[in-house]
Amino acid sequence: MTKDVIALTPRMPDPLGVIAGLLSGGPDKLVDTAGEDAVVQLCDPEGRPLVSVEAPLLVQVAGEAERLLGATAPEVPFWWTEARATTGVEEAERIAGTFAARIVAVAGGSAWPPEAARSLAVVKTDGVSVAPTPAAAQPAVDALTDKVAVVIQDRPVVAMTAWLSDAFRATANAELGLQIVTAPGVTLSPAVRNSFPGWPSRWVVQDERDGYYDGLSGAVLRWQNGLFAPVEAADATPEDPRTPVAASFKEVADTGERQLAVSFRTVHPADERLVLGGSIEAVWRELTGEPPAGWGTAEPANLPWSLRQLTDVAYDRAPQPTWAVVVGSPDRPALATVRISRTTGGVEEDVTLALGYGADEDMPLGALPRAAEILATRHHLQSMLVQIRKARRDLAVPPRFEGPGVPLAFVLGAEEVREMPGDRARRTPLSEPPVQLGPKTRPALYYPLPGDPSDLSGWQDFERLMRHLKGA
Repeated sequence: MTKDVIALTPRMPDPLGVIAGLLSGGPDKLVDTAGEDAVVQLCDPEGRPLVSVEAPLLVQVAGEAERLLGATAPEVPFWWTEARATTGVEEAERIAGTFAARIVAVAGGSAWPPEAARSLAVVKTDGVSVAPTPAAAQPAVDALTDKVAVVIQDRPVVAMTAWLSDAFRATANAELGLQIVTAPGVTLSPAVRNSFPGWPSRWVVQDERDGYYDGLSGAVLRWQNGLFAPVEAADATPEDPRTPVAASFKEVADTGERQLAVSFRTVHPADERLVLGGSIEAVWRELTGEPPAGWGTAEPANLPWSLRQLTDVAYDRAPQPTWAVVVGSPDRPALATVRISRTTGGVEEDVTLALGYGADEDMPLGALPRAAEILATRHHLQSMLVQIRKARRDLAVPPRFEGPGVPLAFVLGAEEVREMPGDRARRTPLSEPPVQLGPKTRPALYYPLPGDPSDLSGWQDFERLMRHLKGA
């Protein structure tokens, strides 16, 4: 049975509807709050949460329920109300389903998954109790050791929800790893993939043949010493500590789908009149012909695209950094993550953008120099890297091998070019000279690279260029 149940309703669940939903475990259940009262929890007699319900979220961006759940939602705007049951407690899972069923009965719409929300009856929970804290203190965490926090996800797409974002922050603050365990058919949102911390954090995929494996590297894993860790191959040695790769990870077919990946950083002078997000919108328009559709500080992206709102949120959170996800319209797969931070150099925007294309669709490669020039002349570009990848059009990250992107172009901002000694930035070891962008007196430089996914020599050229620019 599911552990996450989501009500998608055209009307906001009113207080009476929420109360009716909360009584799905019976009138004697304890109710508590968490997350600055943004999460309501049904608890066992010891005060430990059985079901955690997040405040309803108004989604004003089309396509998010389809992208993340494979579900058909009401027309935008609609309300997204999420309940998460404590793992391994059948009654808790049934309470979550009944909660969603009651919300839908009052506010209309539908529940995901449909089979979890079929009953309106009170769930009997006499004698039911759950794991002790601290494992139960964080709604997204299912198990906790002195090394990692384990999160079990059964959704079709593991998204950077508010709960998962909180788990990322909590584990980072506690200096723990975060290990996400999923079934074989689950994918990651690019927002989660781009934010994944290093070891010992992992995406752990259940597998019939090999037990468990790392969904990003393919390494076969076992639970050992309080965390999922790689298994040593039978012929491994201290000098060559090989790890077997899961057979499922290697089952890859070339569908002809591709992704265009654009990563860039801009550094703006700190100014109270500064408006953020213009660099993302400029690149988006050049590559797709339209602005982003929406954004949010978690998934689903729930707000219509707005430079002013993004700027206001970043200013309100300063000096702490702001992370956001930006999405496109449903017919053009595009997703970006942006991290806005205040540094000694000014206000930085670190952006990672991916656009998906089918085998019969042309990439807008001719628009890249123009997009780079706009960033360099209007948005204080520091650097930019463009890559082509053999990867899914829908941008979802599967637990299968996806080859590395191959560099198509690198751009160095005007200020960085100016600070290079002599003519180093202009005289490179590459076969093609850089293209000047912007005014001749203060240009940025666009370095063309091979960009052929079937030829990894593009990385060799890129590494040679980086060594040259660094003076190595």
